Amino acid sequence: MTDVAVRGSLWLFAVNLVSKSSQIVVTLALALFLTEADLGAVALVVSIVNIGQVVQAMGVYDIISRTGRDPKTTAGTVLTMSVAAGTVLAVAVISAANPVAQAFGAPDAAGLLRLAALTLPFTAAGGVQMALMHRDLDFRRRMLPDAGGMLLGAAVTVTLAAQRVGPTAFVLGLLCTAVAQPALAVVAGARIRPVWDREAAREAAGWMAVVGPGALIAVLLINVDYLAIGHVLGPEAVGGYSLAFRIAWVPYIMVAVVLGGVLFPICAAQVRGGQRDELPETLHRFTTATLVVTGGLYVTVALRPDGITLLGQQWADAARILTPLCGYGLGLGLLHVWYQVIRAAGHARQYLALEAAHLVTLVTALVFTTAHGPQAVAVTQAVTVWLLVPVTWLVLHRNGLAVPLPRLARTTATVAAGAVTSLALSTVLPGPASVLSLAATGLLLLAAYCAVVLPLNRTVLIGLKERT
Repeated sequence: MTDVAVRGSLWLFAVNLVSKSSQIVVTLALALFLTEADLGAVALVVSIVNIGQVVQAMGVYDIISRTGRDPKTTAGTVLTMSVAAGTVLAVAVISAANPVAQAFGAPDAAGLLRLAALTLPFTAAGGVQMALMHRDLDFRRRMLPDAGGMLLGAAVTVTLAAQRVGPTAFVLGLLCTAVAQPALAVVAGARIRPVWDREAAREAAGWMAVVGPGALIAVLLINVDYLAIGHVLGPEAVGGYSLAFRIAWVPYIMVAVVLGGVLFPICAAQVRGGQRDELPETLHRFTTATLVVTGGLYVTVALRPDGITLLGQQWADAARILTPLCGYGLGLGLLHVWYQVIRAAGHARQYLALEAAHLVTLVTALVFTTAHGPQAVAVTQAVTVWLLVPVTWLVLHRNGLAVPLPRLARTTATVAAGAVTSLALSTVLPGPASVLSLAATGLLLLAAYCAVVLPLNRTVLIGLKERT
């Protein structure tokens, strides 16, 4: 990896550390001040708005990262298209809020949904600005708009939640974040003027037609469980599941998404520079980093799921949901990194086929398992994602991009050895009686894992600092 990529990785990690830490604080505040039904309503609203955000930003990162045209002209054209789409979607969601909320078992959430829909045009603009920084691995400038916007929104949410405003507190914080992000991006230097270039629009439309559906399927994959639980079991069941999911989501966002965010532009640059033969080695290093780092975090969380009850005994059911969701997060992180290489190498249709197969398999399984409760949904998520792992490896192998099986097996074996070591240690450690004891035992479990896994993968991990 080049020095630019290393710096980019560190800055993107720092951005994610600040922004996701603020999300963790928000999650804890919501768990303390909201009921399960209120948290479930918030989760359903966010799921619906997330789908709208993906629709308005379909293919934006791919277009701006891969275009051979003037990136500013392309970005200006994409900005025009995305903001227009976001405005139309906001109007549509506001108009249909009542029937949509009723369909997912939360009729009282219609007002929240209307308020959350106002975020869409702002997140559309901010997404294009982030994509332009992403192209050049200039993640340093993302700190102000990305992390700054999240901190502002978190402060608003926590303050209002502490004053017992209810679920509206979260949506108002969401709106503050959405408005602040593009404004702070301008301050950081991401000044994109809306323009219309016919050729750039044609190129963007071509990418949206191929990559866009994949992005939509991807967001459905991480929201369809909420929607299924809400429709079948109601918002109270969504609340406990949502809390467990948010916790299990942290390692994926903090590690896998960061690595994937750096990997895609690196691979795209290698393809543009005629260095396609270097893609498998690049993928090997990023795969190892993903498995080793997320593996340690997920093992630690999975071995201490009862820590969630420190937020209140009403979340005891969420503890049983958390462990299978850790397995889901590990598999999803691996797929996320692999998908970046498939997309960067120009195999967008194969990426779309994989995502579609994942969604069809998951939805089919949820039809039969959702009625058995949130824990059954979590197990379904984990099983489905791991069914896709060997299929995705075969697609990579067919295109000459895969990590060789012996190398992949070696990394997997070291992660498993670390997990077994932590499991053995967990049997003699006390249960989480307080936040401090939970943190102490968690650090001990993570240290035991690292003592086994890091020395065995030292060469590959150090190689991330080298020029590929």
